[in-house]
Amino acid sequence: MAKVELKQPIVNEIKENLKDAASIVLVDHRGLTVEQDTRLRKSLREADIIYKVYKNTMIKLAIDGTDMSELEKDLEGPTAVAISKTDATAPARIVSKFAKEAPALEIKSGLVEGAYYDAAGIKQIASVPSREELLSKFLGSIQSPIANFARVIKQIADQQEA
Repeated sequence: MAKVELKQPIVNEIKENLKDAASIVLVDHRGLTVEQDTRLRKSLREADIIYKVYKNTMIKLAIDGTDMSELEKDLEGPTAVAISKTDATAPARIVSKFAKEAPALEIKSGLVEGAYYDAAGIKQIASVPSREELLSKFLGSIQSPIANFARVIKQIADQQEA
């Protein structure tokens, strides 16, 4: 069996994982202990994020000729890929938070909703709250004036009864 035939299933797997991805974050995982790597994988899995280590040549073959080809310049050294198909900020947020605990984990770059970001850009995106947090803050800000208005009306009603 030729080497190309052995590599094709892996390239197809990468393409399938990258298809419809909301965000992709490339990290250098050198220096992580087994325990740290296990914790990172667990936290990413809980957030429904695909985290895999692939050979750079396989990733290059998978992204060649796509809108993700900008990532190619960062494919040097060991590379792990965190992919989310639902929450665009989750991989950046989780990896960035974990990198604070384990400085050996280094963010290389990523794509968020089709836009390329370097390591600094990914760290900025990591500071954006999740969709659920933003929605809860929004709902809280909508409910606050209504709740205050209801309290004032109740106080007026209580005063008139007395």
